[in-house]
Amino acid sequence: MEIGGTVTPGFEPVRDAFAALFERGEETGAAFTAIAGGRAVADLWGGSVGRYGLVHVYSVTKPLAAACALWLVDRGRIALDARIADIWPDYAQSGKQDTTLRHMLCHQAGLLAWREPQPLDALLDLDRAAGLLAAEPVWWPPGSAHGEHALLYGTLLGEVVRRVDGRTLGALFRDELAGPWSLDVHIGLAPEQEARVAPLTDPDGGWARELLAGGEETWRLALDNPPALAHLDVVNSSGWRRAEVPAVNAHGTARGIARFYAGLLAGGRLDGVRVLAERTVAEMTSAQASGPDRLLGEHATWGLGVGLADGGWGMGGIGGSIGWADPAHGLAWAYVTTRMGDHERALAVERALLAALEAGG
Repeated sequence: MEIGGTVTPGFEPVRDAFAALFERGEETGAAFTAIAGGRAVADLWGGSVGRYGLVHVYSVTKPLAAACALWLVDRGRIALDARIADIWPDYAQSGKQDTTLRHMLCHQAGLLAWREPQPLDALLDLDRAAGLLAAEPVWWPPGSAHGEHALLYGTLLGEVVRRVDGRTLGALFRDELAGPWSLDVHIGLAPEQEARVAPLTDPDGGWARELLAGGEETWRLALDNPPALAHLDVVNSSGWRRAEVPAVNAHGTARGIARFYAGLLAGGRLDGVRVLAERTVAEMTSAQASGPDRLLGEHATWGLGVGLADGGWGMGGIGGSIGWADPAHGLAWAYVTTRMGDHERALAVERALLAALEAGG
């Protein structure tokens, strides 16, 4: 398998680790970009993903959605501790009247899933989705617990953005973040960009089944109501790509996602362009909620849109894509994949990256 792209001298082991995934048959389409100390040290792609290929990255979308809400906070349009019901009056139902923007951003809003079965259109139609979210009773009092809002996180934030700003979240992201920072990442893909997308695949046919098997009913509702995330015929469709589901349906390059994290790592400035205030990034990347996660069933620490672990922060998506920042090493990186699987592939490349850095690369 021919691997495209470049690494700077000293980072050849990163290319080797990336190429080995294809040689072992663990990977069929992926890209990896790493930015250390503000310079790109690796920019690689292979298989079904070309140099400019876009990949659907699932929950890697969530920090991008959070950054849109924080852009509004920075400009005084809404406060972190503002009540959502003050800008979205219908939301003050069924135990949600005291929900704040901060609760939404750190997965404490208590809207883990829709309980009643919903068709796909209920998620893709922003007005319909907003009505259903406003009517849904909370799973716990807002602020009292946290659980990843796997499918609904971005739709909740998107309605806040629409009501405060007038634009959809995808449009605000394009205009105020992706454009200024030259991020090749899209929430709501334009028709002319669809030809660049490398379709997701499940060659072994077991990924979707394993994703939903054995979980509690809460898990199934949170990930599969409406049926979408585990159904590649849905996720690879034009309707899904063009819609805005800002928790899970960004399409981007590894390069674009790594640049997003490089901008955050630099305190909200990239290539001389400030998008977020340094204090806002500090708040975003500090622990806001920590303890047992009601969805994941394990300990989790959330910032405002990012997960925190091992001194770093970022977000992985089901299927294997990740965007991550490692402040101790001044490192921002992203791995995107079209072959559905776990995150071990990305972590293998990260280990090679860290080893190269520590060796003086």
